[in-house]
Amino acid sequence: MNIVIYTNDESSKIKSLIDDGFEREVREFPLDELENYKQYNPSVLILDLKPDTIREFCAIRKLECPVLIPVEKIPDDFTVRALSYDFILKPINKTELNTRLNALLKTFEIKKNLNKSTICDELTGLYNRKYANHRLDAEISRSKRYGTPVSCLLLDIDYFKIVNDMYGYEWGDILLKKIAGMLEALVRKEDVLTRYGDEEFIVILPETTEQQAMIFAERFRKDVEKMEFIPANEEERHPITISGGISSFPMPEEIEETANTLIRYAEHALYNAKQSGKNRVVEFSKMNLGC
Repeated sequence: MNIVIYTNDESSKIKSLIDDGFEREVREFPLDELENYKQYNPSVLILDLKPDTIREFCAIRKLECPVLIPVEKIPDDFTVRALSYDFILKPINKTELNTRLNALLKTFEIKKNLNKSTICDELTGLYNRKYANHRLDAEISRSKRYGTPVSCLLLDIDYFKIVNDMYGYEWGDILLKKIAGMLEALVRKEDVLTRYGDEEFIVILPETTEQQAMIFAERFRKDVEKMEFIPANEEERHPITISGGISSFPMPEEIEETANTLIRYAEHALYNAKQSGKNRVVEFSKMNLGC
């Protein structure tokens, strides 16, 4: 569990009071850049704020992780606002601090598990379609802001229905989980991997051009082609292949760049791959150019 402390004069003192069982980091960043706190992956954020900034902060900020704010006194009108945060009085008592931290961490884990159930696929444990659309929109916005590319790779298991029909849905599920595991082993930490349909997966690749996405896709396609999939009572492996479609931002045309558009273009490219014989990956821009 990672405890991140926003620093001022008291921060080193607070760090020394936290039990050794926690990972502890003291970070210094301006409050107007607090939106970058996620890069430190905090389980709890301790904001050791100056007294004149506490009221303003609590009025306008709502963070996605538990927040503990040391204060000299808790004003009466903070009762409602404090529901998003917890306060601890100074001077800080070591036992009380660690009790509060443990309680916040347990609450955070419960909330995280509840959230996970709404954005994750039950079978594979990957993110689901709803989350894919949300994250892709966010990555496109970030790409527009910083002038970086982002690619969307849509993958579909070829002849998946035949696996279900020949061996049963149990083996279809085993295959889906195997493909998901292979993708998880290949993606980077910053990539977003989702199960998008019955046998479809989407990989969102930030800061990745269409050509770079093709290198990734081809590597995975070849891995799937060689994978061992031997259903029960079979002596030989059942051949498995996968097809893919890639679209990237910036788009090749002057259109509204949204997650839906990028996914739709990837779907067009995937359809082209399927129609061209399967077991291949097609780039949307190359398809438009007739290559």
